[in-house]
Amino acid sequence: MDIAAVDQLPAECILHIISLTTPRDACILATVCPIFQSAADSNSVWEKFLPSDYNHIISNSVSDSSLNTSLSKKDLYFHLCHNPIIINNGAMVSQTRLI
Repeated sequence: MDIAAVDQLPAECILHIISLTTPRDACILATVCPIFQSAADSNSVWEKFLPSDYNHIISNSVSDSSLNTSLSKKDLYFHLCHNPIIINNGAMVSQTRLI
């Protein structure tokens, strides 16, 4: 597919396609063209890569609960990959797997 043809696709379509990939693929696709970069950096894409219960995990953590509101979803994803959080009063540790 020619990059010029990508310009013809609706933004929602590009967002959906990238959200079906992996975090690593999204980062690679962000380097292809500005349209992909914008889509690959969007919160809607990165929310798909976070655990489905990430709000619950963060709210039950000993960590700073403002993580959920202070970071973009992409930054939150990488923060959770590199900084495990303690949940359930220290009984468990949750860490997002870096793909």
